[in-house]
Amino acid sequence: MSAMTDSKHISLAYQGMRDLSENILIQQASEVESLDLSNNKFTDFKFLITFPNLNTLIVDHNGIQSHVKFASLPELHTLWVNHNKISNLSVFIATIVQCFPKLRFLSMMDNEAAPSYFNGGSYQQYLDYRQYVISHLPTLEVLDDQPVTKEQREEAQRIYGRHLTSSQSTKRKTRRKSRPTDHN
Repeated sequence: MSAMTDSKHISLAYQGMRDLSENILIQQASEVESLDLSNNKFTDFKFLITFPNLNTLIVDHNGIQSHVKFASLPELHTLWVNHNKISNLSVFIATIVQCFPKLRFLSMMDNEAAPSYFNGGSYQQYLDYRQYVISHLPTLEVLDDQPVTKEQREEAQRIYGRHLTSSQSTKRKTRRKSRPTDHN
């Protein structure tokens, strides 16, 4: 059923699966660092909570939509969601920001929300897409097949502003509340 190179790297691609069996979750989840679920029928990924050491997730060709549910995976640094049905970029990126705070590599090619020459998008739409994603993911190093440059990050921040993670936002709110007020 699975094509494993070792217990840390599991490929369950091309299995027609909709979910993982309890057997796989219980026996191997805590050891897995890389999981390939490409070309299946997954639409919900909350079960990934049982994979605490997962750092790479490949879920190309699964029919994933913008409102997909992911488990929080603080160690995940690589996510491929190519060739899915993601159409609302802001909704999808908001989920990614919440669930994967250390994301460095993201590939969304051939999704409606990721316009490019190959799927009918204009060059300006492609640039806007890149700037939006880069502005929301401060640790991102590569988007699709292109590295994120310093100039792109600066331009993204100029256009979209600097977005804070939820923990940064909470710290700022706490600091504001704890400042002494002057009642003179």
